[in-house]
Amino acid sequence: MELNERGDSFDRLKRSGMRLVRLVNEGDCRYGLADDSTVTLISEEPFAAWEPEGTVGLTHAELLNPVVPTKIVCVGINYRGHAQEMGHELPSEPVLFLKPPTSVNGPGQDIVLPKGVGRVDHEAELAVVIGRRTYRADRDEARQNILGYTCANDVTAREIQQRDGQWTRAKGYDTFCPLGPWVDTDLDPLDLLIECRVNGEVKQAARTSDMIFDVYDLVSFASGVMTLVPGDVVLTGTPAGIGPLARGDVVEVAVEGIGTLRNRVA
Repeated sequence: MELNERGDSFDRLKRSGMRLVRLVNEGDCRYGLADDSTVTLISEEPFAAWEPEGTVGLTHAELLNPVVPTKIVCVGINYRGHAQEMGHELPSEPVLFLKPPTSVNGPGQDIVLPKGVGRVDHEAELAVVIGRRTYRADRDEARQNILGYTCANDVTAREIQQRDGQWTRAKGYDTFCPLGPWVDTDLDPLDLLIECRVNGEVKQAARTSDMIFDVYDLVSFASGVMTLVPGDVVLTGTPAGIGPLARGDVVEVAVEGIGTLRNRVA
């Protein structure tokens, strides 16, 4: 598709086949559409009426979290192996919780370990980015309303989670939701390899086909509870292999077909 082709913002983004990025350009926060080497800057936020406005090199771009969601809807216990390692029975329906927007962090930015919280774990996840207002959607409508996918790390203060008996505080600290490096708008999410590496060592590895509830069912289910708006993010659960992070670690979440989200632990 030519970027100048008319159409609503969602359709133009989807049909472009390009990756949605958010970056710093000449001191300003800008959105753009990236190919393998360049970013075409766009004039407005991606869900508004935008026009292309020149290009910059991708290699030297300072990338930020690719979207700014109003909410992050998360799914717990959605891989069979993770349910087993946590001692949970398989759920009969998705288990939902929320992370606050202030927990969002970008590629290359630090995950900050709060003082006095004990063990903090990595949780590699496939993140779904919503492209259209979605409420009480069936599976097919949910699929059609997805803009694309990115990598996520659902960082968790494990001892706080176990002590509180619910997940808000443990999952909600600032910097505990790295997203990025971009949103891939042309991807089949149903059988992708997802990995987490800490200091280069693989800690988590599974395929999204191992999910208990797949991406489209999760978005449909969540939309039956709350309205999802453009830019909202749905985290789809983590596979087995969660483990602790320490200051100085470099943690990477890699999803097949998307790329790698890399953060240092501070």
